Amino acid sequence: MLAYYLDLALRSLKRSPGLTALMVLTIAFGVAASMTAWSVLRAVSGDPIPWKSAQLYVPQIDMWGPSAQANNPDLGTEPPDALDYNDALALMHDHRATLQSAMYQIGPSVVPADRARHPLTAGGHAVFSEFFQMLDVPFQYGGGWSAADDEQRAPVVVIGSKLNEKVFDGGNSVGKMLNVDGHDYRVVGVLKDWNPQPRFYDVVDAHGFVSDAEDLFLPFNTAIAGGLPNQGNTNCNDTPEAGFTGLQRSSCVWIAYMAQLDDAASASGYLNYLKGFARARYPNWAPNVRLRNLPDWLDREHVVPSDTKVSLLIALGLLLVCLVNTAGLLLAKFLRRSPEIGVRRALGAPRAAIYAQFLTEGAVIGLAGGVLGLGLTGVGVASVGLVLPRDIASLARLDVPLLATTLVVAVLASLSAALYPTIRASRVQPAWQLKSN
Repeated sequence: MLAYYLDLALRSLKRSPGLTALMVLTIAFGVAASMTAWSVLRAVSGDPIPWKSAQLYVPQIDMWGPSAQANNPDLGTEPPDALDYNDALALMHDHRATLQSAMYQIGPSVVPADRARHPLTAGGHAVFSEFFQMLDVPFQYGGGWSAADDEQRAPVVVIGSKLNEKVFDGGNSVGKMLNVDGHDYRVVGVLKDWNPQPRFYDVVDAHGFVSDAEDLFLPFNTAIAGGLPNQGNTNCNDTPEAGFTGLQRSSCVWIAYMAQLDDAASASGYLNYLKGFARARYPNWAPNVRLRNLPDWLDREHVVPSDTKVSLLIALGLLLVCLVNTAGLLLAKFLRRSPEIGVRRALGAPRAAIYAQFLTEGAVIGLAGGVLGLGLTGVGVASVGLVLPRDIASLARLDVPLLATTLVVAVLASLSAALYPTIRASRVQPAWQLKSN
């Protein structure tokens, strides 16, 4: 019977090609707009490390006190979203988490050994050795440095795959020397192509999404001793002393921090530790601390841009308008066939047969609209950079799940639009149609 209903649907659609084309285009545009917006939202709202995000936590400590909150209403009751240098080092020294790392953003110059190659500016972070194990960072060659290297301020470096390609032609560069800001560092590891989106380990400095992968990672203490300045955000309650050393002595916040806590009991214990830590270091006010796991932290920092959510809502509204228009066209089309429906019902066709016939016709329209919508979705995904920032637009991908979803949504949307016209058509009274014809 399905083949029979498909044959009836195709014949009906061929009888009014202009109306059919209009409905197909309406469904295609509505679905393409929705799928384009969804592809962007899907890309920016995904969990960057789903197998471990519930174990990764970001601590916050209020080192400024109630007076800062009174002078800065935007801060509210929240502690700053980063740490100052002294608190970060104290947390690292106490080491109450399974794994942990303080980090800050750097941007040193790199001079290739081959003088034919120009110096370049490399973006990266100064981190502790546990950073790589904590975040399951993938290596192509070698690995991270040791805790002893942290303590000894060893001149070692982990570089990204793109920097390795630029400086060492992509080969195994472990053990080779790299000139960073005029000092030689020994390469101990080369990363695979690793650029998580969002850049969850330091969303305050990275603003969530960065299209280019980081070039290098240096030991935190080595970078401090070498005077590599912070290239990320710095927020101060009081004016610090001049220079990078003055920044380290101040209460300015510029250090990102992440800790791995393996279970709820560990997280609860760490939160109690933070309260005691704050009480001891800042006895003049009640401890004001926060401890959020990674998903909650990304929500707190509003990493997913509001523009993408608004775009999706607008696109869904457009799809709804398209469905209403399609339903109106189908209603007019189906009711014009009332004599045909009356004859079929008089000859014994049940209402289920009418439902099957017209819903099949709606599904065919949806499938055709979905196929056309695939091309329009591809154009939309390629064009999102015209309305959204480049770093976010570059995350949208036209992949198999998106294509399959486009077809499914198109068919379901068309069936939804055809449902009310089908119900009206199936209620046609055979006696009235026979009398009037």
